[in-house]
Amino acid sequence: MNTFWEHFSRTIQIISLRYFIFAGIVWLIWYVLLRKKISFKKIQLRFPENKDYRREIFYSILTMIIFALVPAFILGTSFRQYTQFYSNIHDHSMLWFWIAFPIMLIIHDTYFYWMHRLMHHPKLFKIFHLLHHKSVNPSPWAAYSFYPTEAVVEAGIFIVFVMIMPIHFLHLFIFFLFMIIYNVYGHLGWELYPKGFNKHWFGKWINTSVNHNQHHQYFKGNYSLYFLWWDRWMKTLREDYDTKFEEVKSRTKLA
Repeated sequence: MNTFWEHFSRTIQIISLRYFIFAGIVWLIWYVLLRKKISFKKIQLRFPENKDYRREIFYSILTMIIFALVPAFILGTSFRQYTQFYSNIHDHSMLWFWIAFPIMLIIHDTYFYWMHRLMHHPKLFKIFHLLHHKSVNPSPWAAYSFYPTEAVVEAGIFIVFVMIMPIHFLHLFIFFLFMIIYNVYGHLGWELYPKGFNKHWFGKWINTSVNHNQHHQYFKGNYSLYFLWWDRWMKTLREDYDTKFEEVKSRTKLA
């Protein structure tokens, strides 16, 4: 069994590479190379300042350290015996291997929505979530820009996974790869889904960059992560979401 520090070393490498590769490439393309050509399509037309990028990256580094410490403790110490983590992929069927992914998606989406709403409580907001909302106009670098207190809560989903269901390393690797990609998209500042997606029978249940950008801009409503069903069921979806989505996707470049 790998030791605590072996788990930490491997995990911090994976997490940091993902963050800097995906956030970095996306930032370079949208915010540098294509900035002048596509700026009219930016959800919030203004751009963050350099100090905002520096803050987002600094706190994201702290977050990634915490994100690596949690699985290192859970899987790299004697605590592992209390989890359902398995190393041999043949310990469970391949049917379970693939079914686990949508289950993880639903669990994480639910965990995030309620955890997110709770952190917006006035007595908790300054302690947990204020730092993330300093990115009123977020960039891809804001994906992991959390106070350490929030980072610990965010990392709690890892503990939930390994405690309640059989989980293989590939489940964690693939799922959290998807998570950072969608997280970067959510903080991109541009909408990638096509016009009308927000009202499509399928698209109306999917979280979008416009949706999460509104949350950063106004601080209230739009608490979802991957899907919009909790926001719709709990009536926390902003009333101007559809209007904003359509406005952004209908913009044309002025001559």
